[in-house]
Amino acid sequence: MGVIQYNDAAFRALFPAFPSTVQYLPARIQAFWDTATAYISNRSGGCFCGGMTKAQQTLALNQMTAHLLYLSDLVAAGNTPGVMAGATIDKISVTLEPPPAPNQWSWWLNQTPYGQQLLSLLQVASAGGFYAGSGVPGRAGFQFGNGW
Repeated sequence: MGVIQYNDAAFRALFPAFPSTVQYLPARIQAFWDTATAYISNRSGGCFCGGMTKAQQTLALNQMTAHLLYLSDLVAAGNTPGVMAGATIDKISVTLEPPPAPNQWSWWLNQTPYGQQLLSLLQVASAGGFYAGSGVPGRAGFQFGNGW
């Protein structure tokens, strides 16, 4: 079991929207990578990877990093993510409403193209789920015999 480290060259190859400029110094991207590990584990192997291969897990970490960077840039530019449900011109009033989504996690990830890619990857990688039990599972993960 190991730890997946941030790779600046690989990140920039995947996401050319974050070029090597003062705005996107490696230290800044590394900070967002570190934040991304709060959502996606960087520990490979065992139950830490949620059934993903190391390549999928690395891609997921890079996508989460890009998602967080993109959201940060939106907020810094004064743009609040969300769907505008209403607006007033005089005395400025804006109403934002989250779009229909099955849950807040999906809604949050759908705020950026990188989050949308990540959500798709997580849905594909997690198909089938996990099974934990004390006996030998039968077909489709159901346990047959004593105890059920």
